[in-house]
Amino acid sequence: MTCLPSYLSGGSPSAALRALLKPSRRQQPPAPPPPHSHLALAPSAARLAASVASAAAAAFAASGLLSQPLALAGRGSSPPPPPSAPSSSQRCLSSDASSSELPSRSGGGVGFRPARVVVVAKTTRYEFEQQRYRYAGLSEEDLKQLLALKGSNYSGLLERHRIHTKNVEHVVDSLRNEKIEVRLVKRREYDEETVRWADAVVAAGGDGTMLLAASKVLDRLKPVIGINTDPDRSEGHLCLPVRYTHSFPDALQKLYRGEFRWQWRQRIRLYLEGTGINPVPVDLHEQQLSQEQHSRAHVNGRFQDQRSQISEPHLLPVRSLNEVFIGESLSSRASYYEISVDGGPWEKQKSSGLNICTGTGSKAWSFNINKVANQAVEEILKIAKSYESLRLPLNKELVQKVTNGYNESLLYSPEEPKMFFSIREPISNRVFSSSRQRGFASKVCIRSRCWDACMVVDGGTSFEFNDGAIASILINTEDALCTVLLDE
Repeated sequence: MTCLPSYLSGGSPSAALRALLKPSRRQQPPAPPPPHSHLALAPSAARLAASVASAAAAAFAASGLLSQPLALAGRGSSPPPPPSAPSSSQRCLSSDASSSELPSRSGGGVGFRPARVVVVAKTTRYEFEQQRYRYAGLSEEDLKQLLALKGSNYSGLLERHRIHTKNVEHVVDSLRNEKIEVRLVKRREYDEETVRWADAVVAAGGDGTMLLAASKVLDRLKPVIGINTDPDRSEGHLCLPVRYTHSFPDALQKLYRGEFRWQWRQRIRLYLEGTGINPVPVDLHEQQLSQEQHSRAHVNGRFQDQRSQISEPHLLPVRSLNEVFIGESLSSRASYYEISVDGGPWEKQKSSGLNICTGTGSKAWSFNINKVANQAVEEILKIAKSYESLRLPLNKELVQKVTNGYNESLLYSPEEPKMFFSIREPISNRVFSSSRQRGFASKVCIRSRCWDACMVVDGGTSFEFNDGAIASILINTEDALCTVLLDE
């Protein structure tokens, strides 16, 4: 018989739902897991006070956090290799598409004209709901009633789907009008063979689609370009400016003329070693797993791959563009592990998990973990002002400047080859400590003492990470992702 969600287990809505799903004898697939909590977590009072005091001292100083990206383009060959120093940049110059030599860094750059492009289109919420209940053979009217029972707006989902589809068609048509060979694929069809076939990858969706598209591109000379196909509902921080959503031919012409800049976004690579590990990843987006199924998927994977003990570090087949999160699958359970930063001593810790991000990811989850609010800053400054030796003109303007100064210090350029780690809600007592709650690092090593933990890459790819497993997390400039910057 059909299993129904608990929130539809009684009353007339339940009867209606049963009527809709009656033809099926298969068990209903689980709802997708909730996304990561992006709540801002307040640091300890002492550390926050020190940080805010430092931010106050620098509140009136001008800061330039982001370095200029490299500006070279290529066609006939691949884009030029990333620079050794992230601050170098120069303007692109146009060139014959038949050029086969890499442009020099000192000048003589060329435009970029790909011959084959793969367009990776996101799965809309409307498509997801269709796929989720496809086993029941629902008609459109049935789906509409089902979504209404769940409190979802069928018309709204359908409208967003149509907007996305129209913008994807615009991108594909624009490419084909330029005699570019195009493959349009969804998540399930996007694989390594497709990536090898293409000269460039276009992610048509939002930031999540961009992360998906980037995850399978290990060639640092293959550009990945993001297009926001629903700007009203998606931030699209990793995508081209919104105006190119509706005028993609303009973007192509700028690529041809070399009127753009390459940006080499640094990525994190991961090594696993130790006992009880499984280097085979689980695709969380594809599985749409509940916590129970997530664990089962990892267990099944371990039986399929007998390499439960790896004495030498094993390089995992993914690169992280945003962040790596390590923690227990059950969020209410404390994560127990040992950590070593930049070759330092191992330290036992318990916390709600740890986040390690790149410069790209410093504006994402990591920022929301560490940012402070005006209220916290104001209360700390009031305490600071209570000391006679400290004279501060406490007002809203100062509070805002200090808040902004501290929060901006959490951000750094996507091209800088360094990581930023954050320990979420560390537990400090006579057994466990947290000498550094956050900070920049070149290498972070984690030894798991967890019961049912995972190492999640960019929110979409998960690796089992339980007691005995050791992860080495670092940045190698060879892994930099080649992306494109266009002017507004």
